[in-house]
Amino acid sequence: MTILIAGVDEVGRGPLAGAVVAAAVILEHPIEGVTDSKKLTAIKREQLAKLIIQKAQSFAYGRAEVEEIDQLNIHQATLLAMKRAVEGLSIVPHKILVDGIFVPDVTMPAEAIIKGDLLIHQIAAASILAKVARDAEMVALDQVYPGYGFADHKGYPTPMHRRLLQELGICAIHRRSYAPVRQAMEAKALA
Repeated sequence: MTILIAGVDEVGRGPLAGAVVAAAVILEHPIEGVTDSKKLTAIKREQLAKLIIQKAQSFAYGRAEVEEIDQLNIHQATLLAMKRAVEGLSIVPHKILVDGIFVPDVTMPAEAIIKGDLLIHQIAAASILAKVARDAEMVALDQVYPGYGFADHKGYPTPMHRRLLQELGICAIHRRSYAPVRQAMEAKALA
């Protein structure tokens, strides 16, 4: 019997805006070039994401929305997104391997692996799917909330994003529990 392992990773803990997105992937055989999504160009990630989707036995996404991040905190919201990704798989894995030091509350055995996205091909595949999905979402949200540069910085606290927050104030997808967003809200309230 083949032991089915699902790799799980998330993207979007650090941004000031947008959801946190997780992916879970059951992938029996490694795919050449698959590694930690942060080590790949956007074009390479997109190419590999297509291959992962074609070759995976099962994959799923999970997310926690801005409101959940603000209500729960980013740590709990990340675990929730991971749990949702695992629960979305069409095949129930025997075990999940998660990048990092924490595991979501799931029914099967789970193990956290530091630098798992570099060491375990299933986790690396999940990191790529999550990154490609979240980046595409932020590009789309750039059209909904023009002027913030979401297509460029994907919600991360770059100098440009911080400056635009001060100039424009916040929008609906900003995480109000994050200090730079709170500061922008307070500055606008005083103006």
